[in-house]
Amino acid sequence: MKLSELKSKQGNVNVEVTVKSIEEPKIINKYGKEIKLANAVVTDGESEIKLTLWNQDVDKVKVGSIVRITNGYVNEFQGEKQLTSGKFGKIEIVDGEGEVSESETVEDY
Repeated sequence: MKLSELKSKQGNVNVEVTVKSIEEPKIINKYGKEIKLANAVVTDGESEIKLTLWNQDVDKVKVGSIVRITNGYVNEFQGEKQLTSGKFGKIEIVDGEGEVSESETVEDY
């Protein structure tokens, strides 16, 4: 699946992308819990999209990382499409050979 094909409110998104940049993380309060949040810009080589990182994903994803998003979700914020792992998806770091180097799943945010 290509990033250019993603539509707002689309679920079950499976893509492999490279992280171009990551904003400074911030702490927000959601559902009475403090949550770490950072936005990253990712590319599939043709298009870019903003990827929302939650909690431990903020620390494990770095600029230049190849990231596999499984069962992701596309939402829209301020008129801009954003990709997230959501409650049911996961983000994994992939090494140069396409092998998953970390298979941690994302905690609910």
